[in-house]
Amino acid sequence: MSKYREILNSYNCELSDDVVKSAVIELLEKNMAQAKNSEVYKLLFSLIDLTTLNTTDHLEHVTKFTQRVNAFETEFPEMPSVAAICVYPNFAGVVRSNLGVSNVNIAAVAGGFPSSQTFTEIKVAECALAVKDGADEIDIVINVGNMIAGEYEEMCEEIEEQKAACGEAHLKVILETGALKNASTIKRASILSMYAGGDFIKTSTGKMEPAATLEAAYVMCQSIKEYYEKEGKMIGFKPAGGIVTTEDALGYYCIVKEILGEEWLNPEMFRLGASRLANNLLTDIYGKEVKFF
Repeated sequence: MSKYREILNSYNCELSDDVVKSAVIELLEKNMAQAKNSEVYKLLFSLIDLTTLNTTDHLEHVTKFTQRVNAFETEFPEMPSVAAICVYPNFAGVVRSNLGVSNVNIAAVAGGFPSSQTFTEIKVAECALAVKDGADEIDIVINVGNMIAGEYEEMCEEIEEQKAACGEAHLKVILETGALKNASTIKRASILSMYAGGDFIKTSTGKMEPAATLEAAYVMCQSIKEYYEKEGKMIGFKPAGGIVTTEDALGYYCIVKEILGEEWLNPEMFRLGASRLANNLLTDIYGKEVKFF
């Protein structure tokens, strides 16, 4: 038996989708009302990986995108900065050259994003090149086909190789939970991705539907909690894809707070992948429409 199947056998991965759905409803009913306040909204803003992952991205666009983050610190001095700017790997150097805010990280998607359907050597090279150009964090996608087919060794070894190529940069592993279909498969993918070296596990690329869901987040956070209890290693969590409104973000906040606790409520352990959320949070914080980003 491979070490990957052995690690799975040490966890309960047989989950009921209906039980998960009911647990999410109960958790939100318990926590959502008290989470609706400006301090939580500011925290959520500080967790954002401000993202531009468009086919039309180009040098001038990414430069201006980065400069808006620089300007935010001056125009909203009472607010925290976003956690990171997330771009395609070929733009990591552009962000590095233009970023003037020291506490904002540079995240790059790599590893054949968003499908993960390319040669392992290319995935590894993308990670290494993005880090060389200045990326602090790398977001990769698991080989979903291998995961569904039960080819765990192949999937995990690719993650391990990409982790090695990242050096000191953090590795976020995207499960693409919408393609995994059920809670049991999401649990297995979560455990394997952490075991293979992921510093974060992330729901989705945002390039397919469904993207992030509260049910997937619940399963992933429970997996992180169990992994921490067994292995003693804290793994971060990042929902991404379709998180647009303050209400959307609050749901994920409530799940992380209830399951993982206060230790995870910071940019080092919890991120929100979003491109439209920032302005909506600012609008709710200031009580008037804000269109800064």
